[in-house]
Amino acid sequence: MSERQRGRVLVTGGAGYIGSHIALDLVRAGFRPVILDNLYSGFSWATLDAEFVRADLGDTRQIDDLLGKRSFDAVIHCAAHIWVGESVSQPAKYYANNTANSIRLFDLCARHRIRAVVMSSTAAVYGEPAKALIDEETPLQPINPYGASKAMAERVLIDVASGAGGAYGILRYFNVAGADPEGRIGEATPDNAHLIKLACETALGRRSAMYINGSDYPTPDGTCIRDYVHVSDLASAHVLLLEHLLGGGGSLIMNCGYGRGFSVREVLESVQRVTGVRFRIEERERRPGDPPELVADSRRIVERLQWRPRFDDLDTIIDSAWQWEQKVDQVQAAASRSS
Repeated sequence: MSERQRGRVLVTGGAGYIGSHIALDLVRAGFRPVILDNLYSGFSWATLDAEFVRADLGDTRQIDDLLGKRSFDAVIHCAAHIWVGESVSQPAKYYANNTANSIRLFDLCARHRIRAVVMSSTAAVYGEPAKALIDEETPLQPINPYGASKAMAERVLIDVASGAGGAYGILRYFNVAGADPEGRIGEATPDNAHLIKLACETALGRRSAMYINGSDYPTPDGTCIRDYVHVSDLASAHVLLLEHLLGGGGSLIMNCGYGRGFSVREVLESVQRVTGVRFRIEERERRPGDPPELVADSRRIVERLQWRPRFDDLDTIIDSAWQWEQKVDQVQAAASRSS
């Protein structure tokens, strides 16, 4: 790729869990990421050496000014609210941030002739599909406001980018977990609901027990099944997609998962095995908005981008999460002392 194509990339939500790993991979690939984050659920220490701009996507004037003054080749849009349960109880919050703010951002990208926009989306847009492996042609039928807010934003990006003659990429994530293998960054999102992080916290004694939310789903062991993808593999998928778009490739919508699922019980067994800690597990009622099974058909991303995951093993994912969980408090404390 040319020097121009290895240019400046705005990463919204880049101080968050996934965005910070994407920024790390962009640097490794020779790009110059600029992280934009309001620090609602992100941390300035997670930006490492990348340029950081503290701003809110709802501040249209500030985003317009930033895009106008700087020469960005692309935008990777990660900023979003992500909790399914919260989206059910506070739907307006999700439509305001995930949909309305995205509309404004995509419009500004078109106005400023940003060459490529990559959007973080989610398997939640599919709802409860009838087939075991979900491909990208599966109808979008979200069953919760989180998935619906993302599906709406997808539609807007497709229309706005197509109308402006720009390129877009949409990555529909399955369940993201793990941490940077070198231990520099990892998940520290407050009020977390991610299974593997919660289980690692329980193994460390920060929680009294681990809870299974629903054990009567139509799955082999009665618990939900998910396709878990390592955050570093997900980050590399963004870089590959960005390179494809900036290199003149056509717009793409792709799943990002490994194509196999694990139940909640299987994940908890793996956490106990990796950590060597037997913690208490209790069963609760189902959470609203949780589909029984979400597993990716990931052939498109493998074939079109030659995506080759390096960490596609459940124990490996959990081990990286476990190593990070044992040091996250020290990282945050050190960052607080230096600020």
